[in-house]
Amino acid sequence: MKAKSFDRKFDQGKDVSKDIDLTKARRPLQRQKRVNVDFPTWMIHGLDREAMRVGVTRQSIIKIWLAERLEHLATNKPSNTDADDAGAG
Repeated sequence: MKAKSFDRKFDQGKDVSKDIDLTKARRPLQRQKRVNVDFPTWMIHGLDREAMRVGVTRQSIIKIWLAERLEHLATNKPSNTDADDAGAG
């Protein structure tokens, strides 16, 4: 199917799901890379409590919080506190 035909069908509100091969679908900039991070026990307990409260996994809460922090840093000029925090570790 040509792109114009696909766009027209979509714009008309018709079902285009049969015209898409989702096995080849990829999310841009979402490629996964595994990393291992060691956390102190008290931090794991806090992560687990917050994850349970929100209803997500520990891994999800870590990803959510890191994404929020990185978005904040990308949209705001880092303060001295941000710079100090980045060096800790």
